[in-house]
Amino acid sequence: MSTDTPRTEASTDNRRAGRLIVNAPAIVESIGQTAIALHPNLAAVYRRVQADADTVGRRFPAVVRDLSTNGAFIAGVSLPLLARVALRFDVTGVGKIDAIGWVMWQRSDDCKVPTANGALATLPKGFGVLFESLALDVRNSIAKLLPS
Repeated sequence: MSTDTPRTEASTDNRRAGRLIVNAPAIVESIGQTAIALHPNLAAVYRRVQADADTVGRRFPAVVRDLSTNGAFIAGVSLPLLARVALRFDVTGVGKIDAIGWVMWQRSDDCKVPTANGALATLPKGFGVLFESLALDVRNSIAKLLPS
């Protein structure tokens, strides 16, 4: 899988991390999370975010549309909030990327919104992923492509 050369874009929203605008074909798989065995005393007081279990094993193609050191927007079929996913894609200047993340937001359908100049922009359906696991060298490579 390959992609166009990433473009950097200044953030016009409240996100802290800069974004690379990319068009990277990806394979997404809902992977769930491993169960943990706790001592009964700890189990009585321990709470953990539970990943969506209904979509575990679902695997499909999608497109990474923007990328930061912290996460990505994935255009395509939307997964439920808190689905835990594995992603695999390539980005020019970074290379192959394998990541694990959590679905933190979703857009269930395409949506048209006005831009600053009054035109309409289409925001595609998809979901935002917050990375749980992304290799440090990959994070550094993404950071080097961002504007200072």
